[in-house]
Amino acid sequence: MSGDLEFAHALADIADAITVARFRASDLRVETKPDLTPVSEADRAAEEAIRAQVAASGRGEGVLGEEYGDDGGDARWIVDPIDGTKNYVRGTPVWATLLALEREGEVVLGLVSAPSLHRRWWAERGGGTFSNGERCRVSSVASLDDAAISTTSSRRMPNGWTEIVQRSWTNRGFGDFWQHCLVAEGALDLACDTVVNLWDYAPVQILVEEAGGRCTTYDGTPTAAGASFVSTNGALHGSVVSLLRT
Repeated sequence: MSGDLEFAHALADIADAITVARFRASDLRVETKPDLTPVSEADRAAEEAIRAQVAASGRGEGVLGEEYGDDGGDARWIVDPIDGTKNYVRGTPVWATLLALEREGEVVLGLVSAPSLHRRWWAERGGGTFSNGERCRVSSVASLDDAAISTTSSRRMPNGWTEIVQRSWTNRGFGDFWQHCLVAEGALDLACDTVVNLWDYAPVQILVEEAGGRCTTYDGTPTAAGASFVSTNGALHGSVVSLLRT
């Protein structure tokens, strides 16, 4: 395990200790941000703890986090302290801390820690994807008729999504980070999000790609903050994007 990956696991351990302790707490404080999404005290505390550890490490890296913005710099940790906050505040156990390490504009490492699911996924560029220590690979499904698919929300999906759903073998709504991790594992064949921020997709994109899959916008263009995001096993990507464009 590289020094970068060891440090990523240490950051995840710090976040897990905070988020697990406050999950389903009767006195959990939750506020609504200006974009009308919820934020809990645990979101903020986890990001604060990650930032403090990065600063104290002497590694010379910054942090771009969902709650407290961007420190800047050529090397930075991209942090979503709790992906799936709506699940977290309602007591649904599908939530995770998402971490990615970016150097000179390239994401070189991603880690997703979902303690309530007892799962952790990680990948380094060129080193493959792993879940709880086992190697992950995308599926070999090559026909949409045989595909297992998922989306975080069916709202505002392009018209082509209806055809994808009708043709697919099974349609689920696992949502958020989990669906993309399942693509990396080969349990799903494609997963979609209509709008994502950098901290939503950077950690999971490298997981999917290092497992042999592919990620783009619905138009087939490179992933970007504020755009759509689709991850697939690669074999289905062309046909899926051709439908999502419509």
